[in-house]
Amino acid sequence: MSVDEDARWLEWITKQFESIAGEDKEIDLEEFKTALKVKESFFAERFFALFDSDGSGSISLDELLKALNLLIHGNETDKLRFLFQVYDVDGSGSIDPDELRTVLKSCLRESAISLPEEKLDDLTLALFESADKDNSGSITFEELKEELENFPEVMENLTISAANWLKPPDIHKKRRHTPRYLTQAYWQNNFRKLLFMCCYICLNILLFTFAALRHTTSGFWVMVAKGCGQCLNFNCTFIVILMLRRCLTWLRATWVVRVFPLDQYVILHQLVGYAMFGLTVVHTGAHIINFVLLTQSVSSFHLWEYLFTTRPGIGWVYGTASITGFILQFLICMMLICSSTFVRRSGHFEIFYWTHLCYIWVWALLVIHGPNFWKWFCVPGFVFLLEKIVGIAVSRMGGLYIVEVNLLPSKVTHLVIRRPVFFNYKPGDYVYINIPVIAKYEWHPFTISSAPEQHDSLWLHIRSMGQWTNSLYEYFRQPEPMSNKPKRLTTNLRNRQHQKCTQLSTKLNENHRFCNIKCYVDGPYGTPTRRIFTSEHAVLIGAGIGITPFASILQSIMYRYRMRKLNCPNCNYSWCENLKDNEMKLRKVDFIWINRDQKSFEWFVSLLTKLEMDQADEEPEGRFLEMHMYMTSALCKNDMKAIGLQMALDLLAKKENRDSITGLRTRTQPGRPDWSKVFQKVAEERKGKVHVFFCGSPVLAKMIKAHCEQAGFKFYKENF
Repeated sequence: MSVDEDARWLEWITKQFESIAGEDKEIDLEEFKTALKVKESFFAERFFALFDSDGSGSISLDELLKALNLLIHGNETDKLRFLFQVYDVDGSGSIDPDELRTVLKSCLRESAISLPEEKLDDLTLALFESADKDNSGSITFEELKEELENFPEVMENLTISAANWLKPPDIHKKRRHTPRYLTQAYWQNNFRKLLFMCCYICLNILLFTFAALRHTTSGFWVMVAKGCGQCLNFNCTFIVILMLRRCLTWLRATWVVRVFPLDQYVILHQLVGYAMFGLTVVHTGAHIINFVLLTQSVSSFHLWEYLFTTRPGIGWVYGTASITGFILQFLICMMLICSSTFVRRSGHFEIFYWTHLCYIWVWALLVIHGPNFWKWFCVPGFVFLLEKIVGIAVSRMGGLYIVEVNLLPSKVTHLVIRRPVFFNYKPGDYVYINIPVIAKYEWHPFTISSAPEQHDSLWLHIRSMGQWTNSLYEYFRQPEPMSNKPKRLTTNLRNRQHQKCTQLSTKLNENHRFCNIKCYVDGPYGTPTRRIFTSEHAVLIGAGIGITPFASILQSIMYRYRMRKLNCPNCNYSWCENLKDNEMKLRKVDFIWINRDQKSFEWFVSLLTKLEMDQADEEPEGRFLEMHMYMTSALCKNDMKAIGLQMALDLLAKKENRDSITGLRTRTQPGRPDWSKVFQKVAEERKGKVHVFFCGSPVLAKMIKAHCEQAGFKFYKENF
C-alpha cells in the first residue's frame, strides 16, 4: 500500500477505535476481536497482548497507534520480530514444537481447513525440523528469519503494511478508472456480438419506419402503435429462433459459428425479451392515447368500451384486439418478472419454469391479436414444433434408468444413468432431464460430466440449489424402503459387475446406492466448450460445481492424449507426439478450479487423481495438463495469520509429494487467483492462441472476461 493509503487507513482505524472505545478511550479484548473480525480467538489474544505494552488488560489509542506505526513504518526485521512474538506464546524467546502446533491449529481454523490430528502433527514437525537448524529443540529468531528466506514470496509479504495484515475495508481497493465497455479491447473481442446487435437494432428501426409511414393519414399515435406492432411481429418470432437448441447445436459445427454469436444465444434471448416488453408498453400506451383522443372527438364509444369490449370491432377476429392486447401485456410482464435473476437464482426455478410455459398462450393470442403475425410465425413455429416432437421422441426412446446414485459433500447428487447405444454427444454438452418420481412434468438442464468415450453410462452432478434439486437430494438421502431392496444375491452380483466395469472397489454406505429409477433425457445440446479441441492453448476455469462440463472435457482430452502417446519398445520411456489434427489441436491445457471450502474438492478428487497419474512422466516440453486449485476460505500468504501454515503446507507437500488438503500432487493455493499474474504466465508460455472457457457465477465471469480482453484472449462462457 502507498503512503497515502497507509495514512487513510490509520485515520480509519482511529475512527473505528473511537467508536468502539466509548468514554474510557480504551478497548478490551472482546472489543478488539470485534474490531479485527478475527474468527479464531488465539490471534486476537496474541495481537492484544503485544499491543498492550503496559499489561493493563486494555489498549489505549496511543498504544494501538504506536504498535501500528511500528508495523507500517518499520523495516523487515521489525515486522519479522512481531511475527516471531506472535508464535512465541510463552514469551521465552524461542518457539518449541507445542507452541508451533498451537499456532498452526489456530491457522487451520482461521482458514476453515479440517485436517486429522496426525496430519497436524506432520505439518508441525515438517516446519519445525526445517527451521530448527541446530537441532536444539526450539526455534530462535535468527533461525526463523533464515527459514523465511527460503520462501521469497513470504519475505515479499513482510514488506507490506499492517493495513493488509489486519484486513482493511474494501473501500481502499483500487478501482478501474476507464469503464470496460469503452476500452478498445472490449470492442475487439466482442466484435461479432456488437455487429449483430447493430444489425438487430437497425432492422427494428427499418420495420418501425416502414410500418409507421403506411399509416401517416391516421395520426401520430396510430403510427407509433403500428410501428411497434410490426417490430413485435418480428421480435416475437425472432425470440423463438434464438431458442431452437437443436438447430443451434447443429450450426455450431458449421461456418455460421464464425459469423454469428451463437455462444451468446441466451443473452440475446433475454435482450429480445426486454425489447418485447418495451415495445408492448409503447404499443399499448399509444393505442390508449389514440382511444382517448377518439372519445373526445368523433367516436360514439366510451373509452372503457374501446379497452375492454369488442363493440368497436377492433381486430381481425371478432374485434378482440383490445382484450387480447391487455392479456398479452399481462402475460409478457409476468414472464419477464419471473425470468429475472433474483427469481431463478434464489431457489425458485419452478416459478420461472411454469410461468415461462405461458409462451404457448402468448403465441396463440398473438395470432388472434395481430392479422399479420401468423405470416411471420409459420416457418419458425413449424421448426420449433418439429424440434419439440423430435425431443419428445428421442427422450422416450431407449428406456433410460438411473442405475447408481452418490450423495457427495455440499449437497451434490451424482447420478449414473445407463447410456443408450444411439446417444452421442460432445464433451461439455448438456441435457434436459425429467425424473417422474421427483416431478412428473418438469425438465431441468444439467451438464454431462462423463466423457463421450465412456460408453456404458452417463454422469450428471447436480448441486442442490432449488426446490427440484433439493427434492432430488432428499429423495435419495432417505433410507431405501424394504420393498424396493433387491434380494441379497442379486445385490452381490450387481456389485461385482459394477466393480468389474469400473475396476474400483466402492464401499456401499448410506450415501451410495444402486437403483433402477426411470428417467427421460432430452438432448444433447452444444455449448461453447465444443471449440476446445480446435484451440491450441486452452484455459479451463470452473468455480464450485462449475467443474461439471470440464470433468467431461478433461477425461476426453486425456483419452485423446493417451491415444497420441508412444512408448519405446526397448525401454520404459514414453512421450507424446506433438501432432496437430482435426480431432485435437491442443498443445497445452491449464485447468483452474476455485472452491469455497475444503469439502467441495471431494466431488472430483478421484478423477483429478487419475488424470495426474496419466501424466506421471514429465514431457520434454512440459506437462500437457496443468492443474491449479484455489480455496477461497483459506487465508492468503500475505495474511500474517497464515504465513506459518502455508510454509508448513509447502514443506509437507514437497516431502510427501502430495497436497494435504486435496490429496493431489497439485498444491492447493489459498485465496482467490490473481488473474493478472495467471494470464501473464499463460501468455509467457507461448503455446499458441489462448482460449479461456469459464463455468461459474456471472459476477466472476465478468471479471475474468475483462482480464481476457486486456490480455487478448478469447473468452467463452457456459450458458443455459
